[in-house]
Amino acid sequence: MLLNALQERAGSLEAARRATDLIGLMYPICRGITGDGVRRTLDIVERLTPLDRVEVPTGTQVFDWEVPREWNVCDAYIADADGRRVVDFRAHSLHVVNGSAPVDRTMTLDELQPHLHSLPERPDWIPFRRTGYYEDNWGFCLRHRDRQALGRGPYRVVIDSTLGPGHLTYAESVIAGTAEGEAIVYTHTCHPSLVNDNLTGIAVAAVVAKELRAHRPRLTWRFIFGPGTIGSLTWLSRNEHRLSGLRAGLVIGLLGDAGPLTYKRSRRGASVTDRAATCVFRETSCSGGLTDFEPFGYDERQFCSPGFDLPVGRMTRSPNGRYPEYHSSADDLSVISLDGLSESIRTVARMIAVVDANRRVLNLSPKGEPSLRKRGLYGRSGGIGPDEFDLALLWVLNLADGSNDLLAMAERSRLPFDLLDRAAAALEGCGLVRTLKEAPEGDEDMLQ
Repeated sequence: MLLNALQERAGSLEAARRATDLIGLMYPICRGITGDGVRRTLDIVERLTPLDRVEVPTGTQVFDWEVPREWNVCDAYIADADGRRVVDFRAHSLHVVNGSAPVDRTMTLDELQPHLHSLPERPDWIPFRRTGYYEDNWGFCLRHRDRQALGRGPYRVVIDSTLGPGHLTYAESVIAGTAEGEAIVYTHTCHPSLVNDNLTGIAVAAVVAKELRAHRPRLTWRFIFGPGTIGSLTWLSRNEHRLSGLRAGLVIGLLGDAGPLTYKRSRRGASVTDRAATCVFRETSCSGGLTDFEPFGYDERQFCSPGFDLPVGRMTRSPNGRYPEYHSSADDLSVISLDGLSESIRTVARMIAVVDANRRVLNLSPKGEPSLRKRGLYGRSGGIGPDEFDLALLWVLNLADGSNDLLAMAERSRLPFDLLDRAAAALEGCGLVRTLKEAPEGDEDMLQ
């Protein structure tokens, strides 16, 4: 079954190593909200799972926003009077403020200081900073100890970049399902050389999509790779026609650090995604916890805005801003561990498998308990109580009145979800239950 097969394959150390290799390839690339860095990153993702790419022109209206200009950078540096580069984009992509407009000037240190960013409390780390992409700002980020060592100048300041009409790029890896209904996994692609935030999210999505593609899921799954905020808004604006069929969704990122796994509930608070997370966290040994929705964070806040209110939660380890290396050059390969990444992949895969397997079934022989023995389903002998699978069969039959899905059965019976999934499949195989047609959450007219 998908539940066991996907968890086994995606949870292997081989899958974690594949994700780590992918991260290593993506790390040197300077990504932004738009530009060739995103496209090069998607080229790497496509080594694991096929992608359908979408290019949305600059200036396209997206609700209250518009698609920004495309930014690409070739080189950037600050050179002293001897031509020595004291700040060099070629050494680290964080050295240039992401989205910086082109500049070529000679400046004193006093003139340059308003354009410099450093972390006095972390003097050996380079901060990550970004412009708004809608205005012509520029700047450099550097280690605070290097900033303190700068002389009075003059300095040649060069940012060889372009910021103008172009496109915003996002991509989908779509795995078609056998039944009606869709689910999404969204991960942001807009950060430069930052490993945990968010190369881990990109790598986990790619690895899980690859493994899921080897099976036939019940729902159609869309793995979406796009920039934060404007990317999810752009996807929503272009896919409003399919949102009524969306059963569940997960935003993922920050999945490699030492913090415990954390699931943030959707705005609804009791969506299928939220209930699946509760089930998975209860049944596995992962050390994390569940938190309530708040309108701050990553792209879940767009999917959960009141005009959409979609069943989309978020999975991270440490939430954004809550690990020391966040948005700095210290967020490098040393932040992540193979074991932590493996647990993240395994948990995301299990979440997907539980959501995909969850369904309502209807007892077709509800008057009394049907004879399971004559159908070869009941292993009990006289005087001995039912084993766990026998008990799962009885729970499914008793609760399959059309109002309970498998997650509700797991919640009430306290039996493992995969056991109830197997029991429901066995009962359906001998004609005692049937799966009900899917419908959007909260639509009780689905019982047909």
